[in-house]
Amino acid sequence: MKLFWPKILLFSTLPLTGYCQESLSASEQAIVSISPENTLKYSSSKKIKVKPIEEEKFGFQLIKKRKLTRIPFELHANLVIIPLKINNSDTLRFILDTGVSSVLLTDPKIAKALNMKFSRNVKIAGAGIGEDIEAGIVLDNTIRMEAMIGYRQNIVVLKNDFLKLSEFVGKPIHGIIGYDLFNRFVVTIDFLMNELILENPEHYKYKPSKGERFPISIEENKPYLSAVELVNGEKSVPMKVLLDTGAGHAISIEANKKYNIQLPSKLIKAQLGRGLSGIINGNLGRIPKLRFGKFELNNVVASFPDSSSYRLRPTIYAERQGNIGCEFLRRFKVTFNYHDNYVVLKPINKKMKEPFEHNMSGMELMAGGADYHDFLIERIIENSPAQDAGLQQGDKVIFINNRSSKEISISEIYKLFQKGEGKPINLVVKRGKEVIITTVNLKRLI
Repeated sequence: MKLFWPKILLFSTLPLTGYCQESLSASEQAIVSISPENTLKYSSSKKIKVKPIEEEKFGFQLIKKRKLTRIPFELHANLVIIPLKINNSDTLRFILDTGVSSVLLTDPKIAKALNMKFSRNVKIAGAGIGEDIEAGIVLDNTIRMEAMIGYRQNIVVLKNDFLKLSEFVGKPIHGIIGYDLFNRFVVTIDFLMNELILENPEHYKYKPSKGERFPISIEENKPYLSAVELVNGEKSVPMKVLLDTGAGHAISIEANKKYNIQLPSKLIKAQLGRGLSGIINGNLGRIPKLRFGKFELNNVVASFPDSSSYRLRPTIYAERQGNIGCEFLRRFKVTFNYHDNYVVLKPINKKMKEPFEHNMSGMELMAGGADYHDFLIERIIENSPAQDAGLQQGDKVIFINNRSSKEISISEIYKLFQKGEGKPINLVVKRGKEVIITTVNLKRLI
C-alpha cells in the first residue's frame, strides 16, 4: 500500500476459505476465490445451452497478432488496479488478484447499467465470520483492456457490494480479475513503472537478467511457492505460501504447532481485512527474517489470522502455511508464468531498502462521499496514539496537517501514519456539531 494495509485482503480479501464447486459445463466455469479461497455454491441444477462458437472468438487474445500489450495501473492500498471495459461500459477499475478464480463484478450498479441478465443465482461463502452472500452469473461478456480482448467471458456479479472496496481504497473499485489473465498470458507486474505487461507465452523467453526464477505449482487455479523460509537466529522453518496479489499485507502466516510456526512474543489485535463473508480478525506481529531464495528481508510485519475466520473446507490449508501479499511483492518486478510453472523476481533496489511499517496512529479510516474524500474513523485501538489524542470512532477528519480532506487521498493519509515514530500528525475532526483540534504523536505498536 509502501504501504502495509492489513485492512485489505482480497482473500482475496480480498485474499484471506476452502473451495469447492459442483460440476459445470465448460461454458459455466465461474469459480470465485477471493483470497485465498472462497466457496461458490450453486443454488440450481438448471443447465445452460450455449451455441457452438469458433475458437478464435473465445477466450483472451491479443489483437492484430500482437506479442504483448502494456497496461498502466494504479497502486492503492498495495493493490494493483487496472482499467478495463465490459461490453459497452465506460472504463472500470478492477483489482488484479491471483487469489480469485473468476471475473467478479463487485459493484451491482454496473450490472444494472449494462442491463446484465443472470443465468443462474449462486451463494458465495468465503473468508470472514459472516454469512454466505448472494450473487449471479452472467454469460457471454466481452472484456477489453488495451490491446487485449476477452470473448465469451462469464462474470460473477455480487447482488450487493458487501466488500466495499472503494471505501477501503479511496477510489471507485468495480470488480476483481485474476486467473483468466494469468493462465492465458505471461504476466509481468512492474511496480517501478506501474505497468502491467501481458505477453503470449510462446514469445516469452526467460533470461537471468530478468531476475531470479522460482518454481511454482498451480493448485485450485492459484500459484503456490515453496521457496520461503522463516528465519529466527539459527532456526529456519520452510513454508508453502500462496502468492496473492489481492492481499495488501507482506505475509500472512497460519501459526501451527504441526509446522513449528509460533506466534511472535509481541502482538496486537487487529482487523486484518474483509473477506466475502465478513471481517477477518487476528493479530499483527513482526518476524525477524524472511528468506526467499537469495533474498532476505528483515523485521517483517506479519498477519496472523484467527482460525475462526476460516469456516470452509480445511483440507485446502493442510499443506499451506500462509500467503505473500503486495507489501512484499511490490519490492520486485514480478513475472508470473503459469504455462511453465515459475515466477521471476527482480528486486527494485530503492524499494528493497524500505522498512516494513504498520499504521502508527492506532486508528483506521474509511473513505466515503461522492469522491471518497470524506474520512470517518472506523476503529480506535486501545492505548494507542489516537486514543491518547482523544479521538473516537465516528469522528470525521476534515483537516490533516493543514490540508483539507478534499486535497488528500486515503492512501496519502496512511503514508503519513507510517512516516516515523514520534512524528506529530495535526488533525481537525468534526464530532456531531463540535469541531476538535488535536495532535496524534505516532508510535510503533509492534
